[in-house]
Amino acid sequence: MRRPTFILLLAATLLTACATYPPSNPQQQRLQSMPQRYSQFDVVMGWEVKPSDGGTVVQGVVKNVRYYIMRGMEIWVAPLDASGKEITRSVTYIIPNDLMLDQAADFTVKLPVPVTAGERLRFTYKYFGSDGGEGAKGGGMDWMQSFVTVVPAR
Repeated sequence: MRRPTFILLLAATLLTACATYPPSNPQQQRLQSMPQRYSQFDVVMGWEVKPSDGGTVVQGVVKNVRYYIMRGMEIWVAPLDASGKEITRSVTYIIPNDLMLDQAADFTVKLPVPVTAGERLRFTYKYFGSDGGEGAKGGGMDWMQSFVTVVPAR
């Protein structure tokens, strides 16, 4: 085989192998596959709702899309009754405690009551966001946001 043909064949083989290599971020893959999604200026969140031992589990992924660092993120989930009042609520704390820009993390919130299709859930998330500035607060601020979503049919 001639040398230029061999080099072209080798280059094509190597480039093809790289094109089929899967992405290295499993949370990003999970986020894209979640049945429910929320997107805001600061976070992208995806989750699914499942029954579990007489209660409900909300499992998902949250991604920091705004701040250099989000510190101490909490995610609260509360099922709502017909009048919009909380029936109960539960919380999870995101690990790692420092969620860097474009980093995603898994979360699980366990609710002690069953939640069925058509019912509403209020999500509330809280964190300290910083762009890495100087001073006592590091150029950041405390932030809290809520949204309501409807549990879809399976």
